Amino acid sequence: MTSSTFTLRIEDGIGIITMDVPGERMNTLRASFVDEIQALLSDISADNNIKGLVLCSGKPDSFIAGADVRMLDECKTAKQAEALARAGQQIFNRLEALEIPLIAAIHGACLGGGLELALTCHGRVCSDDDKTRLGLPEVQLGLIPGSGGTQRLPRLVGLTRALDMMLTGKQLRARQALKAGLVDDMVPHSILLQTAIELARRGKPKRTRKKDMKTLLLTANPLGRKLVFDKALSTLRHKTRGKYPAPERLLAVVRTGQDQGINQGLAAEAQAFGELVMSPESAALRQLFFATTEMKKETRWQGEAPNRLARIGVLGGGLMGGGIAFVTATKAGLPVRIKDISHQGINQAMANAHGLLAPKVKKKQLRDTQMQQQLARITGTLDYSGFERVDLVVEAVFEDLEVKRQMVAEVEANCPAHTLFATNTSSLPIHQIADGAARPGQLVGLHYFSPVHKMPLAEVIPHAGTSPVTVATALKLARAQGKRPIVVQDKAGFYVNRILAPYLNEAARLLLEGEPIEAIDRALLDYGFPVGPFTLLDEVGIDVAAKISPILARELGERFTAPDAFGTLLEDERFGKKNGRGFYRHDKKGKHKPVDDSLYPLLGIKPRHRLPAQDLAERCVLLMLNEAALALDESVIASARDGDIGAVFGIGFPPFSGGPFFYMHQQGIQVVVDKMEEYARKYGQRFAPCEPLQKLAESGGSYY
Repeated sequence: MTSSTFTLRIEDGIGIITMDVPGERMNTLRASFVDEIQALLSDISADNNIKGLVLCSGKPDSFIAGADVRMLDECKTAKQAEALARAGQQIFNRLEALEIPLIAAIHGACLGGGLELALTCHGRVCSDDDKTRLGLPEVQLGLIPGSGGTQRLPRLVGLTRALDMMLTGKQLRARQALKAGLVDDMVPHSILLQTAIELARRGKPKRTRKKDMKTLLLTANPLGRKLVFDKALSTLRHKTRGKYPAPERLLAVVRTGQDQGINQGLAAEAQAFGELVMSPESAALRQLFFATTEMKKETRWQGEAPNRLARIGVLGGGLMGGGIAFVTATKAGLPVRIKDISHQGINQAMANAHGLLAPKVKKKQLRDTQMQQQLARITGTLDYSGFERVDLVVEAVFEDLEVKRQMVAEVEANCPAHTLFATNTSSLPIHQIADGAARPGQLVGLHYFSPVHKMPLAEVIPHAGTSPVTVATALKLARAQGKRPIVVQDKAGFYVNRILAPYLNEAARLLLEGEPIEAIDRALLDYGFPVGPFTLLDEVGIDVAAKISPILARELGERFTAPDAFGTLLEDERFGKKNGRGFYRHDKKGKHKPVDDSLYPLLGIKPRHRLPAQDLAERCVLLMLNEAALALDESVIASARDGDIGAVFGIGFPPFSGGPFFYMHQQGIQVVVDKMEEYARKYGQRFAPCEPLQKLAESGGSYY
């Protein structure tokens, strides 16, 4: 039997169902498939010769990547979304109720609805390939699993492990899935289908998962389960600060199923799923998901395809250079050559790379041979030996215009004519670095954020003479390194630092007014930022922030003038985490300690908490929103989408808000303008809404 998506063929009494969504790179589940599956099951039920079934994918590198999230946008009410979940539950229940064994043969991504489908099967076999990942990441879209995952996963792998997977969106590799009991076997991809067929021939697998005494005490009785749920809720609220409704709803749904049975659990799951689909948090998180997905598909820049990249050079083996080399070797899989002025810099970069990979080997996320292969891609030199073969050089030396210009000249002299030059600068104008270059069209800014292996954003900054091919190639490299790159115009501060500066300056003003450091940081944490402004300043370096401010003030105006506090701190040699002295104390390992109270008399402050937490947070955030609107109006960024991605992935703007532009869109532009005018009356004219925002409010327009 054949449908547009599902194909059934029979081999010696075993039916092999192949899912292959036409015209798509990956399989995703859609509501329209319900009728196809119903028809398929009717055909199977009518054929008594079929003794077992195997479900596999027709895609070469994935099983099922999840449900098609776009179908949720068609739901106008919670009831409509709930009906979608119920339809999925019903068809999955029918699959689970089959009398003949149904085995899933999993290779590649098996996520969300894909894993929920695999959970309804009576057995699962996965490939040992590194591409194979199993997980239920719905919370990352502000949702919960809606087709039985909240009920079946705890019954298969245990309550505590299932909660850990679903509350974090964690994806298990093949070996982890086998150890957890999520799959029954793990085999090489070459024999995956045959192994699944043999498993189907043996009948439905019998599970005798052993439980240790601790697991039995915690999950086999109501009191133990209550302890598990109470602990999970406490941890959750500490992390989310009440800003993400989906995880708490997920806990409640799982608890319903554990206490009242699977039917009640499924009913609670469908209802919660429907309500969460209509929540503003899920709408914002789904918008971010669509934006990043669209960006991945953009392989050209202004119609030009990128150059081929076979080898990369990095100038500077420090924290940034070493980090860039690391993601190039491990994520992009490209050989990378580091040039430094001393063996110490190269050795430090190599040691940092080993330090990041070794824990993965210890946790069995990576084989030792794989680690050695990745480390072998990184080599170092004190001269330009080996650079005669590189296709692109990333410069990561310190922020000095003349030094960077010298690097351009040296690369042009020692590298092939086609080699591109990408400068990792956070403040210097790209056109000034390109001034005097022999091949200015091959020079572009490529701004990474620290630490490079963690921060997902990269800013690609062409100057007026940069060729489209150079931009396309820089975007290609950044994506290969696991980054979400946005193209930003060559103006002071680029985009991220430009919108961050007013936010940090306002935090400093609040401190000088006497608000305690921890109160300001806590207010921004409660607002949804991953760290507070003073923790961030200590992390990036107070000296770095102070160096950028004068450049912004000179180029963009006095609204960027930093408070005198920064100068006072630098005179006292308070640089932050790097030397252990900042707003907080830090031990020798860089661990965050309490606020350094000696800072208050240094600044002439007697700290006293006066303002409401909302005012503390909004004074910082409103200035960031205002600056983002100006940056878009000046075409520093190409779109509101790019601005949202830059803010969320570059500085941790609360993801549940969707980014500054989607946040203003959801709030309503007039509401935001009114709030700014209120703060201008209370705290000063710097809060007055900029002209682009005022015009947008007057016209009734929005960013989305």
